[in-house]
Amino acid sequence: MSFKNIVLHHLVKSEDLNHHGTLYAGRAADWLVEAGYCAAAALSDPEYLVCFNISGMTFTRPVPKGSIIRYDSQIVKAGSTSLTAYIQVHLVGTEEFVFDGFMAFVHVDAKGHKAPHNIKIIAETDEEKRLQSMVPKHS
Repeated sequence: MSFKNIVLHHLVKSEDLNHHGTLYAGRAADWLVEAGYCAAAALSDPEYLVCFNISGMTFTRPVPKGSIIRYDSQIVKAGSTSLTAYIQVHLVGTEEFVFDGFMAFVHVDAKGHKAPHNIKIIAETDEEKRLQSMVPKHS
């Protein structure tokens, strides 16, 4: 299976701000998990996915109230029981890069133990191969 892009948008509202009046990193992380989970759930039964790890998330710019940000998420690596998503975040309109990161999910059985998911991810383009090479070792 090749990479499949899942897109989520979020409007940055007053309740999403930190004490500087810009997007609170905790809220951005919450949305990062949501975006990664949506990409993993598009390939596997969401009932049997749990988040294992988040890597990355270094902001390159502040995000002010009223901004709309886009989370582009795709599963870039599949282990026997894990799925790793790469998520990239941009401002809608200007397309300015905000941050990116990787998230690993583990497929579990009804008792919460690791279980094979039988998903294969094949990098077809040079960009997809580059992303796979960037996946952190612990994913």
